[in-house]
Amino acid sequence: MLSELTQAINNIQVPAEWIGIRAVKETSSHRNVRDRVPQRNGKSTTIGAMIEVLVDGCIGYAATNSLQQQDLQTAAETAYKQALAATAWSIYQFTPATARPKVVGEYYSPYIKSFDAIGSGDINNVLIQACKTLKVNDTIVQTVAEIVTTDRETWFVSSNGSEVYQKFLFLSSYYGATAQDGGIVQQRTSNGWQAHTYQGGLELFSDGELWHRVQKIGEQAVELLYTEECPDTCTNLVLAPDQMMLQIHESVGHPLEIDRILGDERNYAGGSFVKLSDFGNLVYGSPLMNITFDPTVPGEIASYAFDDTGAVATKEYLIKEGILQRGVGSLESQARAGIPGVACARASSWNRPAIDRMANLNLEPGEGTFEDAIANIEHGVYMESNRSWSIDDRRYKFQFGCEYAKLIENGKLTKTLRNPNYRATTPEFWGSLVKVCDSSTWEMYGTPFCGKGEPNQAIWVGHGSPVCVFANVEVFGGGS
Repeated sequence: MLSELTQAINNIQVPAEWIGIRAVKETSSHRNVRDRVPQRNGKSTTIGAMIEVLVDGCIGYAATNSLQQQDLQTAAETAYKQALAATAWSIYQFTPATARPKVVGEYYSPYIKSFDAIGSGDINNVLIQACKTLKVNDTIVQTVAEIVTTDRETWFVSSNGSEVYQKFLFLSSYYGATAQDGGIVQQRTSNGWQAHTYQGGLELFSDGELWHRVQKIGEQAVELLYTEECPDTCTNLVLAPDQMMLQIHESVGHPLEIDRILGDERNYAGGSFVKLSDFGNLVYGSPLMNITFDPTVPGEIASYAFDDTGAVATKEYLIKEGILQRGVGSLESQARAGIPGVACARASSWNRPAIDRMANLNLEPGEGTFEDAIANIEHGVYMESNRSWSIDDRRYKFQFGCEYAKLIENGKLTKTLRNPNYRATTPEFWGSLVKVCDSSTWEMYGTPFCGKGEPNQAIWVGHGSPVCVFANVEVFGGGS
């Protein structure tokens, strides 16, 4: 495909300074079972290309679902006219060297079992058995089991010699149980909605921990029916990695997107409390806070070697020892803002332009085990698995709810609590970080549904974190 696209780009006739083609082929399957009854068994394939052209410092875009030369030519002409029209409102003069440097390379997702290693019937049987296992007794009123697989290939070529091929295998699984006793309803899931999203093959689906994990989900859903409400108090908050995923995503990832800071997303996704002058200066959190942008982690959902404009992906510190270092901004945003960024220009499909997106944003491990973290806590609350979230459009004030909690008393986990919630402001919250546990507690999760852009783009994002302790946080109960 690379040679065919290179030939095509050489034959495109438009007077542009630079031309790029990003072709994408994606095949996805979605299987869903509710209460042991299959609800969905679908498979779809899509293929197409995005053409980019650089004209008088402006970039124009046009997509086509045909890779024939004439259709690529037509798309290039449309992109050229778009770029030419935009020159009247140009805010920055891009060049190929600053926005689209030449790159050559490839990337492959790690995997053991291919997606066709297990037949559709056998996969459905596993999902049906999972629903059966989730229903630990008659108080379980609904069970859900789901798997989504995606096989994506991307090819990127340009008129200045770029040739990049990347092959991705994504797998997302979900298990949930809803329990009810009278007017009390509680839900427990596999670490929150679709948190089990990774790169890899079917070995991620039927691993040795599956049945134990599913059994525990059902048991904890029932357990939550007969526990106390989370107390309303200001106390020590201990967050599991599956909740830290959401915390990092909403209060670090989104506010550091440079296009939001520049105002590009204000109409839809919102802005940010962070200013361009804050980079290199802002105390974002305590000295224990070290956040990296790292698309190099094997198996994490948003790993890659190149972003969708060809920028080389490397591990970079966004926040180091609590100080803001760089933003989640592509080569285009970096040039406009004059601040350092990362290789994060990503598109959800062939018919969307690449924009500033999170990839893998991880909190680096600290020191000490989970037992060490709670040993000196006289009173606190430990929370797992996000259930709800609310955050303002500047990513400053937030309120999050979790599925499951434990009271911490005199250094020990004691009572189970239901309907746990907490609220804070972003700088206040990260400034209260008093403990980051070691790698023995570090876990990575992800989401396939991070939305942004007009038209909307839902994209895969990964987050890894150890267990963390925050002091003097407002915690409260009640449904959220």
